[in-house]
Amino acid sequence: MSTSVNTRPPLSVLDLATVGAGKSSGDALADSTTLAQAADRLGYRRFWVAEHHNMPAVASTSPPVLMAHLASQTERIRLGSGGVMLPNHAPFVVAEQFALLEALYPNRIDLGIGRAPGTDQATAMALRRQAGGLGVEEFPQHVLQVMSLLGDHRSADQALNLVATPSASSYPEVWLLGSSGYSAQLAGMLGLRYSYAHHFGNEDPAAVMNLYRSNFQASPVLDEPYAMLATSALTADTEEEADYLAGPARIMALALRSGKLGPIVSPEEAAARELTDQELMVLEHLPAIKAVGTTEQVTDRLDALVQQTGANELMITGTTYEVASRVASLEALSEAWGGRVSNGIPVGNKSRTM
Repeated sequence: MSTSVNTRPPLSVLDLATVGAGKSSGDALADSTTLAQAADRLGYRRFWVAEHHNMPAVASTSPPVLMAHLASQTERIRLGSGGVMLPNHAPFVVAEQFALLEALYPNRIDLGIGRAPGTDQATAMALRRQAGGLGVEEFPQHVLQVMSLLGDHRSADQALNLVATPSASSYPEVWLLGSSGYSAQLAGMLGLRYSYAHHFGNEDPAAVMNLYRSNFQASPVLDEPYAMLATSALTADTEEEADYLAGPARIMALALRSGKLGPIVSPEEAAARELTDQELMVLEHLPAIKAVGTTEQVTDRLDALVQQTGANELMITGTTYEVASRVASLEALSEAWGGRVSNGIPVGNKSRTM
């Protein structure tokens, strides 16, 4: 199955700053910088970084800090949070951080908001400094507060007479992220951009996208629905090589599900491990990387996802031990996608400059 180059949506990149065995947090962040620079050079539209805490395999604990660094090391690509886990933070703090980033790098900042903690409950409580408030019941109200503080004044009373920055000339794009229908519905009702986490979500992506579109109401920031599908993909010259390079991701996925996550192992170590029948069944149900193979095979899979979901944009992630493997995969996808992975202004986008 193939889609015309002229109708393919833009591609973007999601990164977790994963820490490999025998490597340091500094090495992981240097690899993220290398990957962001490659995505920038190749024309990818966005580079988003995740928020995870107290995980030995993930160095991306503070998206705003990492985004500031990556923005300073790139030229034109948009930097974003994939995402900021809003229940962990006061809405005013989030708004201040992203208003500051937008002032430093105008029209290059995305605020992707999620409602999961991104960690276990004990770590979440340590982040929030209180036993209460660990649920997500206040999530819609907190989203409205952040929106208001960042110039979307549909709910002006939510801002409580606070300003996130004294004199804004532009505002970051606000997105809702999710792996279920909840955030899709909320994003539609609020007229915000939406990204579905297909790389780990197990719901029908087309159904989630349709739920978002059916609930969409035009807003001051968006005339039409704009939906992005985040998925995982890894290419190599041969199917066998791609499968070999994806080995560390499989071990990481199994470790996550068993609660025994350690640093990312090498492909050699992953290949030497014999998986049990139960582990193979787990990976068959929830693959560590959804599309693995040659560039043609992966491109066909991405084309099929676009046709299935009508996604306006695709965001690619995928864990490897060496950053060079991910860079090579991005290079191959960029060329196969038509050398135009970022193709203009999103449909329905309204300018947020003042």
